[in-house]
Amino acid sequence: MSHIGRPAEPDKRVLRREILAVRNRLTADDVRRAAVALSERALDLPELAQARTVAAYVSVGSEPGTLALLDALRARGVRVLLPALLPDNDLDWGAYTGEGSLARIQHGGKMALFEPAGERLGPDAVTTADVVLLPGLAVDARGMRLGRGGGSYDRVLARLERAAAHPALVVLLYDSEVVAHVPAEAHDRPVHAVVTPSGVRRFRTTPERRRGA
Repeated sequence: MSHIGRPAEPDKRVLRREILAVRNRLTADDVRRAAVALSERALDLPELAQARTVAAYVSVGSEPGTLALLDALRARGVRVLLPALLPDNDLDWGAYTGEGSLARIQHGGKMALFEPAGERLGPDAVTTADVVLLPGLAVDARGMRLGRGGGSYDRVLARLERAAAHPALVVLLYDSEVVAHVPAEAHDRPVHAVVTPSGVRRFRTTPERRRGA
């Protein structure tokens, strides 16, 4: 059977289903414990220790938890940007100033997301970040990330490339989601590192930030 025109997509769908099935079996305690460990490991990253601005996201459901990490970054004086989903699946951004600054937004038939309730800074705000924390479902030995398939972060990565912005790209996952192979397409870009509850794995040299950025 030919897959010309939609390379690797069926395999991505299968892998997404398998990983989501495992996540859905996690208990609230499993998610909570993993979130604490994930935050501790991430905060040890030199890239986050040196960052002035971090683009992140609020985890939902059984995703690896991020709220503890967001609050720890804020306590360090880091400016934290969070995404707001636009109708075309692109992302706008707003500042995180604590859990009270979040609004629960239902996007049609998709899952409800927690987004910044304050001022919108525009899709290009992500280009000011020193680190971009990416959601995902898996990453492989090359650093290729499997997303949920909506394309929002493909747009973010393309925007960074157009702006000649070079933040560290870090994906947050559970230990079992570091896999042998993720199907990749021409537009896919590898991340620099993955953080899991048990540690950090790097895939390529983290780029230097632009001077004065």
